[in-house]
Amino acid sequence: MSTEKVLQTLAASGKPMKAGEIADASGMDKKEVDKAMKQLKAEGKIVSPKRCFWEPNR
Repeated sequence: MSTEKVLQTLAASGKPMKAGEIADASGMDKKEVDKAMKQLKAEGKIVSPKRCFWEPNR
C-alpha cells in the first residue's frame, strides 16, 4: 500500500522530507504520495516539524 511505502521512505531517510523528495526517493508519483500523506496525517502517523516537511510520528 502507498501509505506504507511513504512511511518506510520517511523512516529510512532519518530526516524530515518534502512530498516531492518522498516521491523521488520512493519512485512513486507525487499525486499518489500526496494522497497517502493526507491519510497518514489524518491517522496521526506523520507530523510536520517545520512547514512543508514531514517525518514519522514517534
